[in-house]
Amino acid sequence: MLKKILTGAAIAALAVGLGACSSTRPADGGGDAAGGTSECNVGIAMPTRSLERWINDGEQLQKKLQDAGCTVDLQYADNKTDQQISQIQNQISGGAKILVIAAIDGSTLGPVLEEAKSQNATVIAYDRLINGSENVDYYATFDNYKVGTLQGQFIEEQLDLASGAGPFNLEPFAGSPDDNNAKFFFAGAWDVLQPYVEKGQLVVPSGKAPANDDAWASIGIQGWASDKAQAEMDNRLSSFYGDGKKVNVVLSPNDSLAIGIEASLKSAGYTAGADYPIITGQDADKANVKAILEGLQAMTVWKDTRALGDRVFTMIEQITAGEEVEVNDTETYDNGKKVVPSYLLTPEVVVKDDVQTKLIDSGFLKASDVGL
Repeated sequence: MLKKILTGAAIAALAVGLGACSSTRPADGGGDAAGGTSECNVGIAMPTRSLERWINDGEQLQKKLQDAGCTVDLQYADNKTDQQISQIQNQISGGAKILVIAAIDGSTLGPVLEEAKSQNATVIAYDRLINGSENVDYYATFDNYKVGTLQGQFIEEQLDLASGAGPFNLEPFAGSPDDNNAKFFFAGAWDVLQPYVEKGQLVVPSGKAPANDDAWASIGIQGWASDKAQAEMDNRLSSFYGDGKKVNVVLSPNDSLAIGIEASLKSAGYTAGADYPIITGQDADKANVKAILEGLQAMTVWKDTRALGDRVFTMIEQITAGEEVEVNDTETYDNGKKVVPSYLLTPEVVVKDDVQTKLIDSGFLKASDVGL
C-alpha cells in the first residue's frame, strides 16, 4: 500500500504549503494550543497509554506535524469516554481545525462532533470508526476484515483443516464490544473458521462459539484488557479442560489479549513445544514478539502504524492545501449516518522467521527490544 516517506525536503515543502501555520507550538504537544492558526491547528485524541501501539501512534504523528510547523495538542484519555470527550472539547476551544480521533467508544462522540462541525473542524477517525455521526469526514485504518482473515487462514493452514484434519480444541476470543474494529477482526477470522466448527474439525469445549459474525460481542473482552482475557481463559481451562483435555488453538484478535491468554496457559502448566497451542495476535507489540521468538505465540498480524501515521499526515496536508483528500474505499464503512470515505492499508502476518526481516530490518523494532 501507498506509504509516504517524508524527506526533509518534503517536510519543508509542507511547511511552505501550509503557510499560515504557526512557527510556535507547545513544546510537549499538549495543553494550550493558542499559538497556532486555524489552518494548521491539529488535535490528536488517543484512547490510552496502557497499550504500546497508541503511544507510538500518537507521538509519531505529533512529531511529523510539529516538524512541519503545525500546532498540535496530543491527548490520551485513559480509556475513559468522558475524559476523551472533554479533551476533544478543549481542543475545539483551543482552535483545532483538524481533529484526529482514535475513539474509545465510537458511538458516544456525536454531540462533541456537532461542536466540531460548528467550528468548521474536519474530523479524521483514526483506526477506529466513529459511529452515529454525520460529522466524520474521513477514516484512516488498516483493512480490519483482512486482519481477521489472515488470523483465520493461519489457523486453517497450520492445522491442515482444508484437508480434513481434526478434531482440534479451539477457544475463540473477540475484542472490546465498544470498539467498532473488533467486529471486523472477528468476522474476518470466523468466516474462515466457522465452517470447520460446523463440520466438527474444530471443537469449542467451552461452548463459546458465536452462532454467526453478528454474535461476536458475546465473547468480547472489554477494553482489550490483558487481565480480563487471562481471567476468562483461566475460567475456561478450569471449567472445561479436566482429565487431560488440552487446548490446541486460541483465536486471539490482538496481542494484548494474547499476553493474558499466554499467562493463563503458563499458570495451567502449558509450556513451549510441539504440543503448545497455536495462538494468534495483532500489533507486533514488543512483549508478543518476544513470545513469538520463545515459541509462546505463533504469529501476529503486523500493522505498520508508521504507514498509518504517514497516511493521516498526507490527509492533513491535503486538507490544509484545499486539495481533494485521497481515499481508496467509499463503500465499506457505514457508521449508521453515512458511508465514511476511507483509506485502508494492508496488514501482514509475522511469524518467528519474519521478525528480523520485517520488524527489525524495517526499523519498526530494535533488536534489543525483543532480546536479539
